[in-house]
Amino acid sequence: MLLEIIAPDQKLYTGEVDLVQVPGSKGSFEILKNHAPIISTLDEGKIRIVDQKGETIFFDVNGGVIEVKNNKIIVLAETAKT
Repeated sequence: MLLEIIAPDQKLYTGEVDLVQVPGSKGSFEILKNHAPIISTLDEGKIRIVDQKGETIFFDVNGGVIEVKNNKIIVLAETAKT
């Protein structure tokens, strides 16, 4: 799956991933390959990414929006940092 994490001032991450876990406004959820299309708001919390090498990466976000469609994930974060 292709993941992009974008903050207002910069693109923070672009790459192929196996798993993304996000702090949804109705609770945390994970996205795996072939996930159903979804748009959701995000609360403050951590985004956990497992890349194709099996390495885990974390980003702190203060809210935002996520869109998942056809194995492409776009996170528009209000603010984010590693």
